[in-house]
Amino acid sequence: MISEAQFQNELEIIIINALREDVGDGDHSSLACIPSDAMGKAKLLVKDDGVIAGVEFAKQVFAYVDASMHVETFINDGEKVKYGDVVFHVTGSSQSILKAERLVLNAMQRMSAIATKTRFFVDLLEGTSTKILDTRKTTPGLRAPEKWAVKIGGGENHRFALYDMIMLKDNHIDFAGGITKAINKTKNYLKETNRDLKIIVEARDMNEVKEILMSDGVYRILLDNFTFEMTREAVALIGSKCLTESSGNINEKTIRQYAECGVNYISSGALTHSVYNMDLSLKAL
Repeated sequence: MISEAQFQNELEIIIINALREDVGDGDHSSLACIPSDAMGKAKLLVKDDGVIAGVEFAKQVFAYVDASMHVETFINDGEKVKYGDVVFHVTGSSQSILKAERLVLNAMQRMSAIATKTRFFVDLLEGTSTKILDTRKTTPGLRAPEKWAVKIGGGENHRFALYDMIMLKDNHIDFAGGITKAINKTKNYLKETNRDLKIIVEARDMNEVKEILMSDGVYRILLDNFTFEMTREAVALIGSKCLTESSGNINEKTIRQYAECGVNYISSGALTHSVYNMDLSLKAL
């Protein structure tokens, strides 16, 4: 996984680029009709039910736009919210509040939707030892806040990107000439480049699970599109040799059954790629 410093750097890049995209050479709507010395106050109003996420990100946005703005928080990240709740008040330059408004809302609406969906899946797994993972199926350029939202919702992050973990999937295996060749080449590559990265290998059937188990150094086996019966068989065979992960077309109707097969993790791209934004607004007070 990436370090906290790397993660914060990703967030800063997102904030800088999003403001560049939205503000350009100036928020001329505000500049045209609001005096530069005008002070204002606004509230973040919830118009939906779910789990709020992005409060701390919003604070970073406000601080970047204008360090003199002050945020008074009433509801924290990860807490459940309902229609009519007020999450925070922001006080400061009226021009600055309006400049930050759209980025704050866009980020918080999406992050809250992801956190809400993640919490729904986490609750479905209650009583099992299985944890829910996100994937790299994130909105281009917004991976850091989206993965942050998964954590806020009670899930766990998979690898952040292609550089912080080795994941040998079907195409890697086929291009490399088979599972054993792919694993051996990977281990040699890590040794030659002096990298310490965990190795996950995807299995498409029980024969591939058996072949993976013949090699040392595999951190986790990804059971791709396995049936419940196949999953139980694979978990029993793998035992404590490495961790297990189920993936592939798993939804709210099947997730608990997969968890009850004994896998350590279930990964779901739906946490980030199939959500409807929570309805939030920033209203002047």
